This record gives sequence, C-alpha cells and structure tokens, in this order.
Amino acid sequence: MAPPCLFLDRDGVVNVEIGYLHKISDVQWMPGITSLIRTARAHGMKVAIVTNQAGIARGMYTEDQFQDLMVWMRAELDREQADVDAVYYCAHHPVHGVGEYKRECDERKPGPGMLLRGERELGIDLTTSILVGDRCSDLAAGHAAGIEKVFLIRGTEEAGCGEPHTAIESLAEVERWIAERYQKV
Repeated sequence: MAPPCLFLDRDGVVNVEIGYLHKISDVQWMPGITSLIRTARAHGMKVAIVTNQAGIARGMYTEDQFQDLMVWMRAELDREQADVDAVYYCAHHPVHGVGEYKRECDERKPGPGMLLRGERELGIDLTTSILVGDRCSDLAAGHAAGIEKVFLIRGTEEAGCGEPHTAIESLAEVERWIAERYQKV
C-alpha cells in the first residue's frame, strides 16, 4: 500500500511569508514546522514542499539561487530530524513571466502538476495525503489532484476560499490531526 504524503506550501507554511524569499538571511521558520514534519514522518508519511516561484519567472532571482536556498533549508530541517523527501517548484508565470518563464504551466498552482509529479516520483497515495497551504490556489491544486484533506492557514486569504478546507490558526492543529488520523510506524 502506498504511503500518504504531507504536502507543504513553502512561503507562509514552511517559512514566514516575506515576499519573494531567496536569501538565507531572510528565512524565518513558521512556528511548529519541524515538529509537524517529524510527526508526519513518525506516522509513515512522505513529506514534500510544493511552491510556485513567480520570483524566478519575474527575473527577481535565478533558479540556481532558489536551489541553493532550498539545499540550505533542507539541511537545516534535516538537522532537526525533519527531513523532506522532495521539493517541487514552478518557475513559470503566464502573465508576469519574462522570456522562457512566461507561459502557462500545469505545475503552477492551482494546477495539480506538482502534486501529480510527487505521486509518480515518491510512490504515494494522493487520496490519503494532505496538503497545507495559505492561499486558495494551494487548496485548488490539492483538490484537482484528488487530495481530500486540505488545510488553510488563516490570515492570507481574507476573502476566503471556495474550495472545501479546514481553516487553522497554527501548524500544531495539523500535527494533532495527523496524530489522530494515522497509525504510528
């Protein structure tokens, strides 16, 4: 039986949203992120970060800068026994992209492409997986990929989202839900 995956949006879920994060010196971790990842791993879940990177598309920073930051972030999480199996990102934007980055892409949330790629590459079961995001596009991507349980951190989407979801104030609420839902391995 394929394991579930905890899909995490990056900005606003893994790290504090600052707008186009691309420097190590600007990283501020979201409270509870390492504990959430450790709990997911202890319950047999894979963990993947799924992130739109419009800053690359807009020419604000390069894919190499993004990759360097993610190597550092993953190493920092690993040091806290909160390792991540994969990072999926979309560097395209259909309107604000520059050059080769200006295009539609099914991996850009709300498209399900990054989640479907995770299913193929990580061998996970999307129907038992969960997604934690801070934007309506995160929720839409999760539902389009067949993920039934999606969490929305309150605060970013003041107008609310039409997609079914569970609104949360903190990552600790997701951690408790995982502990109740999944058997510990």
